[in-house]
Formats: sequence, C-alpha cells, structure tokens
Amino acid sequence: MRRLNSTLVLVGRLLFVIFLLISSFTFAMFQGGFVSWFIFYTFLPFALYSIVFFFIPISKIKAERFIQTTQVSRGGKLIVRVNLKRLSRFPMLYLVVKEISQSAQLKRHAESKLKTVKMIGLRQMIKWTYEIDHMPRGEHTLDGIQIEVSDFFGWIKKTHLIPLKQSVIVYPNVTEMVYMPIETRYDQGSAVSPFNLVKDTTMATGVRDYQPGDRVSWIHWKSFARTQTLRTKEFEDRQSQDLFILVDRKASTNFEEQIELTASILQAVVRNHASAAFLSVGATRIYFPAIQNEDQLQRAMFHLAKVEADLNQPIEEILTKDSAVSNVTSVLLITGDLTAGLIEAIPRAAKNLKKCTVFVVLKKGEKLSKQALQMHNLARSRRMIVHVLSQDHFANAFMEVGRS
Repeated sequence: MRRLNSTLVLVGRLLFVIFLLISSFTFAMFQGGFVSWFIFYTFLPFALYSIVFFFIPISKIKAERFIQTTQVSRGGKLIVRVNLKRLSRFPMLYLVVKEISQSAQLKRHAESKLKTVKMIGLRQMIKWTYEIDHMPRGEHTLDGIQIEVSDFFGWIKKTHLIPLKQSVIVYPNVTEMVYMPIETRYDQGSAVSPFNLVKDTTMATGVRDYQPGDRVSWIHWKSFARTQTLRTKEFEDRQSQDLFILVDRKASTNFEEQIELTASILQAVVRNHASAAFLSVGATRIYFPAIQNEDQLQRAMFHLAKVEADLNQPIEEILTKDSAVSNVTSVLLITGDLTAGLIEAIPRAAKNLKKCTVFVVLKKGEKLSKQALQMHNLARSRRMIVHVLSQDHFANAFMEVGRS
C-alpha cells in the first residue's frame, strides 16, 4: 500500500511538470514576443530533464558496506565505509544517502552522522565514510541504505531502500585487574583465592601421561626432551567450589559501570585459569554454569554487550526460587544499590553459603547516601564483605578483598 501511494505521488509530480511545460508553451504561443518565448526555452531543458529523470530507475544502484572497526568497546570509535555503484552515467545533481537503523540508542546518539549528501554529476561510483565517536554499548543493527535523488527543482523525487543488514556489537570496556586470591582450601590446609581453580599451577606434585584437553603450559618439557613422550605436570586439586558471580540488573545510574566491572572480573577469572559460575538476573534469566576458557568468556561477553537494566521486580523474589543459587558456597554480588531485601535473600537462597562478597559500584567522586551506609553496615553485620568501587579502582578490586 505504501509503495502504491509513493508511485501515485511520483506520477502526480510528473503530470505537474508536463502541465507546467504545456502551460509555458501555450502562454508563449498566445502571448508572443521575446519574453514569453525566452521563458519557455529557459524552462524547456529543466522540464525535459525531469521527464527523462522520471523513467531512470534508481533501484539498480548497488550498495556495499564495510565496517572497518573489527571490535568496538563502549566509548570507542566506529568507522564505516559505504560504496554505491550506479549502472548508468545519466547526470544527476545530488544523492542523499542515509543509514537505516532500528537501534533507538544509535539513532539518538549519532543520527546526524548517519546521513550525508553527495554530489554526483556523471560519476558511477560514490564513496561515503562516516565515523561515530563514543559508541554506546549494545547490539546495533544497520538495516539498509536509503538513497534519495531529485531533479533540479525537486519536482521529481525518488527514494529507494537497499536492504543491507549488519550488526555492530559494542562490548563493555574491560579493565586489566590485579588478581589477588581470597580464600580456598587445599588438601593440606588453606590458602587465599577469589575463585576455585581447577588446578593450582604453582604447586606441581608429579607428572602423568598427556591427555587431550591438557593445557600446553602444563606439559613437562624436560621429560619430553628425554623420552620424546608428552607428559603433563600434575597439580594439587582444590576442594572448594567455584565462585558464583551474581549481577543485579536493576535500573541504576551506575549500570554501565556494573557491566564493565563484571566483564573485567570474568576476564580475570579466565586469564588466571580459574572458573566461575555467572548469573545475570533481569527480565530474562541468563545463567552460565562455568566460565573457564576463552569460548565461554566470549559468550558471556556477548551477553554483557547486549544486556540492559531491565529488572522490573525485586531481585530477592527471583533468587529464592532460583535452583542455581541454592547450592553455592561463595557469592560475589555486583550491584549499584544494596538493599535490605537483597541482604536477607542471598543467605536464604544459598543454603550452603560460606562467603558473600558485595561490590557496590559508584561513579567517580560519587558519595554514599546515609541510607546506603546503613545498608552496608547491615550487610557487614551479616558477615558479608562490602566494597564500594568506582571505575578508577576496578584494577585493585581483588586486592581490596584480600585485605578484608
């Protein structure tokens, strides 16, 4: 229906041009004189161009889009190049090129940069490169390229949408964190570690035959040099369970910082050969039973790139019904607002809970309210470890916990 309406409008514009041409000719015939014929002959080339332009198809224009920034982090720059190729050399005055996107966040952030005007003339190849600074985190879809052309006076206008769907994933910023253990038990005693490692690679107890899946860093190269047989170092196993990372997706002014802290912690877990379960609670429940290698980390990062602050009910109501929480022994809660309900719900939901660490994220320079201080004191009275972090302290978050 919309296409039919646009076609009728275009035909109406053509009839209007023909009407103007006939009117100017009739006026010259009946009026006579130099001025009348001068007006007609001056108008004639523009009218003829508009009539011919009506029959020139623009649907045959081909488009290619190249996203030149392979991976973008929040606040980074996106660089995109668009190539348009015309199949004819029919002269055109200009071309309006516009990126069509359904991403409300992207349009709100950079709508002016998603549109440009290019002078064409006889050119067949038109190139357009645009840059968007300070990209917001999320999945942004570019649905197609819309082109609009017109004759000299705007009598005949044509618009065509070239479907060209691509997605741009903007990941959260990641801070390199100093890894500082918290608490873990060994066969012979106790040590400190924030996450349960599958193996403690600092305490080799022997060697065994190589098995598929063993890390290259575990291979005993001296033994291999002597026997030409792959052997793997054996390490002392830890007996405590993996850390359980819980993210509160309640709407908060510090939500972006929460996501960046979560991403940084997960990266630190994997880079230090540790393992952690990860639960993201919002309008949808996203649960990763174990994150301990790069593939699992990338899946979690993909979730963190798209996640929104969409928790619309008290988190404590969800936790008490979540089976993944019931058996955990160590919880790391990341939130922007610690509430009394949350403080009560975690021990009630995690029946075997031995340690609960809470990272409350604030913006740099932001001060805690009196009510927030009361909540933190309440949590500490329940033997929870509470740390208030701003972005410039993310790197030392583990060290702060280690000193507790």
